[in-house]
Amino acid sequence: MKKVVLEQNGRKQVGAVAKLGSTTWFSFGGEVWTHVTEVRGRRGKSASSAADPSTIVAPMPGKIVKVVAQAGSAVAAGDVVIVMEAMKMEYTLKAAANGKVKSVQCAAGDQVVLGAALVLLEVNA
Repeated sequence: MKKVVLEQNGRKQVGAVAKLGSTTWFSFGGEVWTHVTEVRGRRGKSASSAADPSTIVAPMPGKIVKVVAQAGSAVAAGDVVIVMEAMKMEYTLKAAANGKVKSVQCAAGDQVVLGAALVLLEVNA
């Protein structure tokens, strides 16, 4: 992760930029944006774990506030699985696909880094 300072109309704002695989995260003013670089000519799963619905990753460094889903529980696409806090804001991390929680790699109170695998899912085909 790299610290970035932007200046517009004499006002400076500090943010962060990080890259994991083909996904780049930009964080400024309490908002997070992602950009995924398309990899052409590849078959199968994307090179980026962030694009893999079977892995829920931390979109930025932060603290885990609450773990909603437990190992063995069923989840539907859009279900909240993890609540984390970063930059004084709470973010809900949701399942991207229907499936079953294979394992939870974090606990409430844990500090996590950008791209850390938090939950592994068995995605329904």
